[in-house]
Amino acid sequence: MKTEQELKDIVKQKYSEIALQDKETNMSSCCGAGGCSTEVYNIMSEDYSTLSGYNADADLGLGCGLPTQFAKIKTGDVVVDLGSGAGNDCFIARHETGETGKVIGIDFTPAMIDKARHNAEVRGFNNVEFRQGDIEHMPITSNIADVVVSNCVLNLVPNKNAVIKDIYRVLKPGGHFSISDVVLVGALPEGLRKDAEMYAGCVSGAIQKEVYLELIHANGFENIVIQKEKPIVIPDDILKNYLSVDEITTLKTGATGIFSVTVFAQKPLTEKVCTPGSGCC
Repeated sequence: MKTEQELKDIVKQKYSEIALQDKETNMSSCCGAGGCSTEVYNIMSEDYSTLSGYNADADLGLGCGLPTQFAKIKTGDVVVDLGSGAGNDCFIARHETGETGKVIGIDFTPAMIDKARHNAEVRGFNNVEFRQGDIEHMPITSNIADVVVSNCVLNLVPNKNAVIKDIYRVLKPGGHFSISDVVLVGALPEGLRKDAEMYAGCVSGAIQKEVYLELIHANGFENIVIQKEKPIVIPDDILKNYLSVDEITTLKTGATGIFSVTVFAQKPLTEKVCTPGSGCC
């Protein structure tokens, strides 16, 4: 079993490579003989092109949802995007928050930060900033964000509890997040669960849907709602690189499901303080 740091290094290397490619190259990559499917990094992506503020140069096709569409961003808001990549969600958030707002993208891959900064600079987006750092320990002051968004990124982080805890820290009281991510119902086959490529592609890093929601609740969030949910189907020409024919059949006919979910949750306006004798301590 790889350590947390080894998993993070795998992700950093893979997404550094992706940052140096354009979307068309990523989307046309083949995954083995006998046909050409989109790589696992792209099979979950959705069409952003109809959203206001969309910039094709910043869209690498790496997401699994449209969190900014559901994020209830208002004019003047401070928005933080976790795993901001080339800046796609940040630029859509900027359209919603306007000139009076601020958008901060966090990514731990230097090549992605460089690409996003270039995309912002050539467009004159002075209220969009990109910072390099781990999203378990964001380089952001506490209680500063109105909204946090993220698109298929928590699966790339071994310690998901630490990320959710830090989201709570950076949000203002009453602030909220809208996060798209991958979750499971049932256990993944061993071949998918242990493979580094599938981890970097957000699949083997997925946790159970109920565990995911409980982590959010346990960290103090309220008004937790699944805003969108859709099944993810991994093509056979990808699966055959990791599973036997029998294992593929079992995966497709069994109880295991892989889903993209977009989850909304809110930080309470008032911290819940436990008083002696109340029974909550």
